[in-house]
Amino acid sequence: MSTSVQFYGTGRRKTSVARVWIMPGTGTITVNKRTVENYFPVETQRMLLQHPFVATTTAGKYDVRINVCGGGPSGQAGACRHGIARALLASDATLRPQLKVDKLLTRDPRMKERKKYGQPGARKRFQFSKR
Repeated sequence: MSTSVQFYGTGRRKTSVARVWIMPGTGTITVNKRTVENYFPVETQRMLLQHPFVATTTAGKYDVRINVCGGGPSGQAGACRHGIARALLASDATLRPQLKVDKLLTRDPRMKERKKYGQPGARKRFQFSKR
């Protein structure tokens, strides 16, 4: 861990929560003490993590350390993206317009709908029998 200045951001998506620290560096990303290729084997999930850097043209300028928990891989990748965007904003407030244009600072409010009583799922009903 470097002793240089660090910037923190919290990201959330579905039931996932990501705690993100960025510091000036070479562009390495570590997720739960593993490489990003190891933790997110799907290319689209890795692209989600790079999106805030591409939008602000800061790719390769920051090292990223992420602790993420809860939810599945898709929600965790979205939470990491949200946290990286917030940490970039903490590091440089002039990046806000670029991040807002791509809606990277907005927390995605979509959650799983709860199961209702007397039903097998949130919307599904038991099969109707006429006789």
